[in-house]
Amino acid sequence: MTASLPPLSLYVHVPWCVRKCPYCDFNSHAVGRSDALPEAEYLEALIQDLEADLPLCEGRPLASVFIGGGTPSLMSAEFYLELLAAVARRLPLAADIEITLEANPGTLERGRFQGYRRAGINRLSLGVQSFHDGQLAALGRIHSGEDAVTAMREARQAGFDNINLDLMHGLPEQTPAMALADLERALSLEPEHLSWYQLTLEPNTAFFTSPPVLPEEELLWDIQDQGHAYLEAAGLRRYEISAYARAGRRSRHNLNYWQFGDYLGIGAGAHGKLSRRNTAGDWQIERRWKSRQPQAYLRRRNDPQGFIAGSRAIEAAELPLEFCMNALRLVDGVPASAWSSHTGQAWMALESRLGEARKKGLLMEDDERLQPTPQGLLFLNELLALVDHQPDTP
Repeated sequence: MTASLPPLSLYVHVPWCVRKCPYCDFNSHAVGRSDALPEAEYLEALIQDLEADLPLCEGRPLASVFIGGGTPSLMSAEFYLELLAAVARRLPLAADIEITLEANPGTLERGRFQGYRRAGINRLSLGVQSFHDGQLAALGRIHSGEDAVTAMREARQAGFDNINLDLMHGLPEQTPAMALADLERALSLEPEHLSWYQLTLEPNTAFFTSPPVLPEEELLWDIQDQGHAYLEAAGLRRYEISAYARAGRRSRHNLNYWQFGDYLGIGAGAHGKLSRRNTAGDWQIERRWKSRQPQAYLRRRNDPQGFIAGSRAIEAAELPLEFCMNALRLVDGVPASAWSSHTGQAWMALESRLGEARKKGLLMEDDERLQPTPQGLLFLNELLALVDHQPDTP
């Protein structure tokens, strides 16, 4: 089967933060002060990391760049000016490339937004989580609700016209009224995009070891139902399980993940996924990841072995689940043709696994699209278990 390579994105990981939040299971490491960061060394390492990956992407253009963490807004504007210039010298950039920076209101010095904008960053994702100071304290956040409002105002003044707000719900002692108050405050700031997701207790976090008292399940359903209706009525359409956007403002970078596109990952603990053809012309998809600990990653500079900590080819039998874990998070799903164009596999390899999910009402009866029903979105794990089941062969 002939298939073109999917779009390519770049993920850059900045692993440091001021303080580790008790719910966070990301690769983040408390540093305390931004002046303690090894900016120059990390910039050098990121560029070497990118250089080592260039042979894998064959000069393909970048559709998006996402700088996540940790807390990327601990780094200076000059750091990103140099980094993005280095990226542009090595890979072609789409004319309308989306470049996102995650920023926390409590780590932003006044005036820093202007520098980020001059560096080429054109989309911000502000980690607000809540506007209620008591809940922010319970979450271990170092900013206040007013800090978040100020950050949004200063970002607008700096020229950012594409901003996402991250909000959490199902917080300790949160009621539906409190959750809706957070949404109301967020919408008063007129963001283009809202990520609204439930707090979960993940392994290897402080909250998992010493769990806070969270709302009961019935209240969680009420919060989700009322919040979803409120956001839709306000003109933010849900397009992924926890993502809402105004028209034309969906996150291109995250859409590339969910549509099973390719991405390079550079930085401590960064993951990548790349499709290519081997010398025999066969389609291959590989996942790769880099050294996780920041100091270990930095020690890899000028190491002939590079920054890679491991890699794994995705076997054909794994592709249905790998593909659907992403695509079925999308409210509208993906065209059926995306399966072949993004995996190199014939449609029958996936289609044969979908019958039971359709019978149970978790998947739309549509031969042209792979799309979850509203029930399928609610019970995604059950839907994915059905996709992962290998049908018996006669």
